[in-house]
Amino acid sequence: MIEPQPIAVTVNGARVRRFVEPRVSLADFLRRDLGLTGTHLGCEVGACGACIVNLDGRPVHACLMLAVQADGMRVDTVEGLSDSGELAALQAAFHARNALQCGFCTPGILVVAQDFLRACRAAGRLPSRASIRDALSGNYCRCTGYEAIVDAIESVARSQAEAALGEDAA
Repeated sequence: MIEPQPIAVTVNGARVRRFVEPRVSLADFLRRDLGLTGTHLGCEVGACGACIVNLDGRPVHACLMLAVQADGMRVDTVEGLSDSGELAALQAAFHARNALQCGFCTPGILVVAQDFLRACRAAGRLPSRASIRDALSGNYCRCTGYEAIVDAIESVARSQAEAALGEDAA
């Protein structure tokens, strides 16, 4: 039998210490041990994107990573990003544009979109629809098609760019 290993991670801003079996994925750890069920398990091979979380500020497939590999790192799940208000504009746009149906893929898409928009703001550029689609290429949605999702992300990008212009003018 493989002995559980100690890990210490910061999850959604809170320090967590646990013993986990070395073979437990980060997704399973978040869901089963911490009750953060917004991290969904779909394909479990990194193809669908339903399990995407931010690890030290970068989106990763939590199904492809072992929990012990996250030792000492910061993990932000969709719950943490939502609770902090970081996703508020995206969530409102997804609702307004009907960019979700069953919602299974939505947490991973929101995490990726938030990271993508942050990178666009940092670069001072407004993303094209093609670049939004490219950013979402690791996420698979079976219900909506992608037009409404791209519309929602594009609308948030435009709103953020207009807000930045207003701040620069003031």
